[in-house]
Amino acid sequence: MAEITKLQEIASQVRRDIIRMVNMAGSGHPGGSLGSADILTALFFSEMNHNPAKWNRDGKGADMFFLSAGHLSPLFYSVLSRSGYFPTEELKTFRKLGSRLQGHPSVERGLPGVHIASGSLGQGLSVSCGAALAKRAAGEKSLVYVLIGDGESEEGQIWEAALFAAHHKLDRLIAITDWNGQQIDGPVSTILNLGDLEAKWSSFGWSCRVVNGNSMEEVVEALRWAKSTAGDGKPKMLLMKTDMGRGVDFMQGTHHWHGKAPNGEQTANALSQLKETLGDF
Repeated sequence: MAEITKLQEIASQVRRDIIRMVNMAGSGHPGGSLGSADILTALFFSEMNHNPAKWNRDGKGADMFFLSAGHLSPLFYSVLSRSGYFPTEELKTFRKLGSRLQGHPSVERGLPGVHIASGSLGQGLSVSCGAALAKRAAGEKSLVYVLIGDGESEEGQIWEAALFAAHHKLDRLIAITDWNGQQIDGPVSTILNLGDLEAKWSSFGWSCRVVNGNSMEEVVEALRWAKSTAGDGKPKMLLMKTDMGRGVDFMQGTHHWHGKAPNGEQTANALSQLKETLGDF
């Protein structure tokens, strides 16, 4: 329980970082970033085998993480900085001209922790398949993680990669879907209904679990289950049910904060709802 409490405290600080970064930049994507904060906190601070001091872009000898839904960059940057990849002070440069912290992750300036440029939706799962194949060819037992969105899953490339991973038995690939039911134009169900994602992924040959992605206990348990079944011949899909805007009452559960920056008053309101646990940057 102490471990879960610590992770919850880190997630609260990560949410504060997200709000402050997007406010300072005057643009960005707070909604999905807030919703997935528990997922990436559990992954980077508890379950993934990684060492910021020894990070290399080719990922040799460590687990790899790919952010396919690149617009969640505020979350990604906060988690990377808080886990030691670069100083938290650099979060102040989010979306600034010449910054390493671009609106979507970029590799041009060599930001530690970022293996690929992302933001063109639908591509990250395919890249993850390639990484998993490469690790297998190299005789590695480390894992490959990727975070995709449910709106992103309207892209056909996602399902091509799903077929590929199952066909090649990429059983050290662990994919996570941020299943918040929202995308930039409204509810996913009204724009292009995905139906039963659990049934779909299972029918494609993946081992699948539906999880409350805003329950730290459930997220940690699901990640541990996925790790424990690596090597069984099947890729893993964790369908994480989340609330877009989680932790901030006026942002939660709506697509309106998918890509909108809060003003000063809204930022103060949001921060009043989120406990500062590690110190603001």
